[in-house]
Amino acid sequence: MRLTCMFSFILLFGAVGLVVFIHLQDPEEIVHQQTPGIKYNTGFQQPKKQDCVSSNNQDRRLRKNTADRVATVKQSDSLEPSESVPTKLQSTDRRQSSIMFSMKDQQKGEEINSIKLHKRRRRFIIKKSPILISMNSSILNLPTLKYEDRNNSKWKSLYQIQGERKRIMRETCSKYKSNNRRIITPYHVSRIFVEDKYRVLYCEVPKAGCSNWKRVLMVLNGLASSTKDIQHNTVHYGNYLKRLDGFDHNGIYHRLNTYTKMLFIREPFEKLVSAFRDKFEHPNNYYHPVFGKAIISRYRVNATKEALRTGSGVKFKEFIQYLLDVHRPVGMDIHWDHVNRLCSPCLIDYDFVGKFESMEEDANFFLHLIGAPQNLTFPKFKDRHSNEERTTTKITQQYFAQLSPSQRQQSYDFYYMDYLMFNYSKPFEDLY
Repeated sequence: MRLTCMFSFILLFGAVGLVVFIHLQDPEEIVHQQTPGIKYNTGFQQPKKQDCVSSNNQDRRLRKNTADRVATVKQSDSLEPSESVPTKLQSTDRRQSSIMFSMKDQQKGEEINSIKLHKRRRRFIIKKSPILISMNSSILNLPTLKYEDRNNSKWKSLYQIQGERKRIMRETCSKYKSNNRRIITPYHVSRIFVEDKYRVLYCEVPKAGCSNWKRVLMVLNGLASSTKDIQHNTVHYGNYLKRLDGFDHNGIYHRLNTYTKMLFIREPFEKLVSAFRDKFEHPNNYYHPVFGKAIISRYRVNATKEALRTGSGVKFKEFIQYLLDVHRPVGMDIHWDHVNRLCSPCLIDYDFVGKFESMEEDANFFLHLIGAPQNLTFPKFKDRHSNEERTTTKITQQYFAQLSPSQRQQSYDFYYMDYLMFNYSKPFEDLY
């Protein structure tokens, strides 16, 4: 009896000891032991690059997980096989021999690996980003060409362009879709303005003609007789236009499924420079104290007391540092956020996609489609700083020339989905 009790006690003690031993083990060490042929924490370590994230907590966790996966060189099942996987992972001998490279070779190797890791991270982020799938389709209510316009080559060409833009947008959404969220909430439509008379929904994209579009909507709604009569503050602070999130669920879904939904976008880098020039190169009693002071305090070495006090004089390079910082000292802003997040084009099935680069032509074509008064055309005047030249491709390149190649690449990665979804070409040849 005693022997049986002692034997049982020894077994129990051994089992408890085993459990304690397992709990004390580092999970990463266990994973490493289970992965034969790959030696971890050897060779040259790539510094963690700052990912581009918004203030959204879900996005921040996603980017953090992505960075961790890249740092541990662990290939996820959801990550597509990449041709750019470093060849030093193929054998232990190659990894060990790589340590003996000269300092010159080390720098070249780190630069090449940096490019490859960027590609892998971007591919992972795109595949895992919670891009939403359109649930509403107003295909039966799309504006169609009038019978008398069908022989008009100009209208036919513009109509075909719209079909192509929508096709690219839908294919991008289909390729990188996620089934995590499929329900439209008031948050998703908070940037959409409503014009009930002509049954129009307009998603506001700052720095892409939004002020003048609001003027047009106000004229359509009978709130003004001409776009020239409406001042800037009336447009943005008058609260004359209704937002879609101000309706109940039935009102939201009814308008999404029966109204003509449209948005206008702009080349991402050009839109970014336009926002910087507007908010930081002119007096501003909001962006200077709120964003400027935080940016200067974090990124400027030996900043003067005056700069720290006022927040004026932010440099473009400092602004980009803020934009690309994982731990931003102040949150995101709609003027430089992604169109993909502002308007949720993979969740909301937009009927018309216009571009700032062809604004006059696209805008007047849209007004023609909805049957707007013939005397109403899209205004050409510059809303603010009218004496200053508009932000062009040439001006945009001058600003981005102030950045390092790495900063330009990270900025492109930041807006990559907008470039892809709206079919904009790479703004610089050295981008990948």
